[in-house]
Amino acid sequence: MLDQYAVFGNPIAHSKSPQIHTWFAQQTNQQLEYSAILAPEDDFEASAKSFFASGGLGANVTVPFKLDALVFADTLSPRARRAGAVNTLQKGKNNQIYGDNTDGVGLVRDLTNNLGFSLADKKVLLVGAGGAARGVIEPLLNAGVAQLKIANRTPEKAQQLVKIFHGLQPETQLTSGNWASLEANQFDLIINATSSSLAGDLPPLPDHLFTQQSLAYDLMYSQQATPFMLWAKQQGATQVADGLGMLVEQAAEAFFLWRQVRPKTKLVLERLRPKQD
Repeated sequence: MLDQYAVFGNPIAHSKSPQIHTWFAQQTNQQLEYSAILAPEDDFEASAKSFFASGGLGANVTVPFKLDALVFADTLSPRARRAGAVNTLQKGKNNQIYGDNTDGVGLVRDLTNNLGFSLADKKVLLVGAGGAARGVIEPLLNAGVAQLKIANRTPEKAQQLVKIFHGLQPETQLTSGNWASLEANQFDLIINATSSSLAGDLPPLPDHLFTQQSLAYDLMYSQQATPFMLWAKQQGATQVADGLGMLVEQAAEAFFLWRQVRPKTKLVLERLRPKQD
């Protein structure tokens, strides 16, 4: 039997992960099978236990189970613990389940390797303070940004994240606020980590937030430009991107964790992108 891997989610039929990991396996000559598993919203644990008990070696975890996976894992990577969410599971020695979070690494790799955007000394605005935002803060700090501001409708949630990640990179200015606190600020990179694009909406951001050479990045991926991306273009962002590259890069990090082989992500992105145009 081939080595078994899977992605857990609800819904899950739309997931690109089986295709991505199948291409990774073909490219790297790895003998494995990767499937999509629809887990009950109220019983992720039973589905995950069944998968690993039947020989599963690793899994990706998507909405709404990243917190359930955090609880399910026996041990956690430091970045998963700080992120407060797990998107990658691996069966280790003595059948112990190891939990990791590859989302933030995936974002940084997409920004730097695929989009050619250097994060060093940049002013970054992270919009939203939920799980998606929390998963990308540490890698952004480690990439050497000069400033990282977390803005949220309720500033208390953003301030809580500042407390969690304060001190990881003392040279980075890490602050928080609400929408009004963004007036008269300009950023080199604005990341939309809210779920607004799923509903076809836009966070109530003020105008004139972008610097001369700026990038707008929506963590959601879509066949069309999201409302946030369209707004950013109108506001003068030099570059706009959705989260497809992040999806592929976080998958590659998980694949490397499982197989100790790093696939070439650009080849996979080139195969996925035409489907989006």
